[in-house]
Amino acid sequence: MMTILAFVGAIALLVVFHEYGHYWVARRCGVKVLRFSLGFGKVLYSKRFRGSDTEWTLSAIPLGGYVKMLDEREGEVMPEELDMAFNRQPVLKRMAIVVAGPVANFLLAIALYWMVFVLGVPGLKPILGEITPASPAAYAQLQAGETIVSIDGESIPSWQELRWRLLDQALQQSTINIEGVNASGITLYHKLDLSSISPKDLDGEFLDKLGLKLYRPVLLPVIGMMTQDGVALASGLREGDAVLRADGVSLAHWEDLVGVISSHPGRLVSLDIQRGDQILTISLTPRSVVEAGMNVGKIGAGPKVDKAEWQALLNNVSYGPWDAMQHSLRKTWDTSIISLKMLGKMVLGQVSMKNLSGPITIADFAGQSAQMGLVAYLGFLALVSVSLGVLNLLPVPLLDGGHLLYYVAELIKGSPVSERAWEVGQKIGIALLGTLMVFALYNDVNRLIPG
Repeated sequence: MMTILAFVGAIALLVVFHEYGHYWVARRCGVKVLRFSLGFGKVLYSKRFRGSDTEWTLSAIPLGGYVKMLDEREGEVMPEELDMAFNRQPVLKRMAIVVAGPVANFLLAIALYWMVFVLGVPGLKPILGEITPASPAAYAQLQAGETIVSIDGESIPSWQELRWRLLDQALQQSTINIEGVNASGITLYHKLDLSSISPKDLDGEFLDKLGLKLYRPVLLPVIGMMTQDGVALASGLREGDAVLRADGVSLAHWEDLVGVISSHPGRLVSLDIQRGDQILTISLTPRSVVEAGMNVGKIGAGPKVDKAEWQALLNNVSYGPWDAMQHSLRKTWDTSIISLKMLGKMVLGQVSMKNLSGPITIADFAGQSAQMGLVAYLGFLALVSVSLGVLNLLPVPLLDGGHLLYYVAELIKGSPVSERAWEVGQKIGIALLGTLMVFALYNDVNRLIPG
C-alpha cells in the first residue's frame, strides 16, 4: 500500500507540475485551453469552474497527462476565437508554451532539492575502507581510514556525494584532484586517474574498478537479531552466541560465517559456539533460498552490531536557506548533465540499456524512499522530476523537444513545417518511444525475476 500511494502521489505531483507549466504559459500567451487532464484515456471525473473555459479532468490511465488547447488542426474553431488558437500564435510564443512543461519540472526539482538541503541529508561519512591492491586508488596512494574532504576543490560531505562526483568525472574519463585527511589528522593530496573506467563499467559498481570501498566497522561472527521463523532460532542459537568454527573451519569475521552458510543450502552445518564460559556444538540445516538465479543458504540471523560505532559513521548535511538554494541549483544542473551524458552513451551503445527503468522500478523506488522518510522521498521526487524534464527536451517527435525542433526549423525556413513532415515525425516518435518503453519494461521484469 505504501508503494502504491507513494507512486501515485509522485506521478500526480510530477505530471500536474509539468502540464501546469504548459497551461500557465499558454494562458499568458492568450491561448484558450480546452482541457487539463491528469491521466489518459476515459474521463472518470471532470469539473469546469465558473468563468473558466477549461475542463479539469481525471482520466483512467494514471501514467501521464495532457493539456488540450484550441487548435485548428484538431477541430473547427469559431471565427471570433481564431486569435486564441495555438496554431495561430507566433512561433516564439508556441516555443515558450512547449518548453514551459520541462522548465516546470526543473523548477519543481530545485524546490524539492532546496527542502532536502534545508531539512538535512542523512548519509555516511566519506571514509575509505581497504584499498584494492594494484588499483587506480592504490596508485593514487589513497589510504584505508582516510576521510575524503574535497574533489577538485568541491566539498564532499558524504559517501553518496563522493560516488556522485566520481560518476560525473568517470563519464569524462578525467584525472581528478582529491584532498583527504588520514586517521592521524594529516592532510593528504592525491591525483586519481579515471581513464581506466570504461562506459561498460558504469553498468555495475564502478567504484570497485577504482579500488574504492566504504569503510565499515569489523563485524565479528556473533549472533544478533534472529527472525521468529528462522532456522537459527529453531536450532537453539541465542543472541550473543559467538560462532568460533563452522564445519571445523575457524571464523574471524561475520562474512566468513555468511560464506559457509550461503554455500550449504539444504545441507547440514556444524557450528562450534561460545556462550558465556561454555563451548557448545549446534547443528543446523540452512534454508535454501533463490537469489540472483542461485540457491543460497539462509538461517535467519544477523550480526550483533555496535550501534555507537555505526552511529559515529553517520552525518546529516544541512544548509541555511540561501546556501540550500545554491546547492539545489547546482544539484539540478549536475543531475541534468549526468542524465544527458548517460543517455548519449546508451544511444552510442557504450552503456547498457539495462540502466533504463520503467514504471515498475520507479514504483518500487517510490515505496522504498517513502519508507525511509520524508527527505529520502523528496530526493526521489526531485531526481525523477529532473529526469522527466530532460526526457521531454529530447528532440524526439511526440515529446516537447520534438515540437521545439519543428519550431526551430520554422524559424530558419520562415514557414511552418509541412503536414507530411509532422505525420512522419509522429510515426517515428511513436516507434522510438514504444521501443524505449519495451526496453524499460523488460528491465523491470528482469529485476523482479532473478535469472
